[in-house]
Amino acid sequence: MTSYDVARRLPAIGDLRNLCRSLAVLDAILSPDWESRCYSFGFAWAEGEEMASMRNGSGDEYSIVFSAAGAYVRGFDHESPMSPYANDGEVWPGVIDSVPSAFRSCVEAPVFTDEDHVPVVTACMWRETAETRWSHGTIDFPAGHDDADGADRLFRLLVDPSPEEYQRFAEDYYEVPVNLTAVRHVYALRPLTPALVSSLNEATSLSDVAEEIGEIGYPRLQRNPS
Repeated sequence: MTSYDVARRLPAIGDLRNLCRSLAVLDAILSPDWESRCYSFGFAWAEGEEMASMRNGSGDEYSIVFSAAGAYVRGFDHESPMSPYANDGEVWPGVIDSVPSAFRSCVEAPVFTDEDHVPVVTACMWRETAETRWSHGTIDFPAGHDDADGADRLFRLLVDPSPEEYQRFAEDYYEVPVNLTAVRHVYALRPLTPALVSSLNEATSLSDVAEEIGEIGYPRLQRNPS
């Protein structure tokens, strides 16, 4: 699966935003230590912008910027043959060449480029607010690679937005049992309760994560048990 396939399967912008918030809430509960978690979300990342992010601790990452213009998706697989670091410091042809002007500032943002101002990207997709589908560049992928741009591994939880897929991921990544009922609760954006939080992580509480959950922009917190 490449970014071509991911673009066909990504949810609409609003649904993707909600999914990203749910992933960030679950990871915040399972891993209160920010440095150790995989998924994050900044409700006020920049003026007029929100950002979802993933980093797996092995050099792979993605960022999704949500704004009035729509959504911009940048993925980086550090082992990809399409990495700039495998191509003399050049982004693979076609990956970002046709990104529209609405998202050019994301392409060139220092947070998404290296010290030589090279965009750190192997997969890129975007969708303007008025569009009905996700777009990508025209890319001649290197032969002999099933996941040449890393899109299959990077965006797996976004193209399979099921609680069961998150449970499988989290149990492998965090090496703990994960309550599927609680995951379904968060995926549905239902209010967080002390009991819900402790069912996911007995070592933390709703009050411990409430401020951070608020920064994610999760819609509702319920401080009293239900």
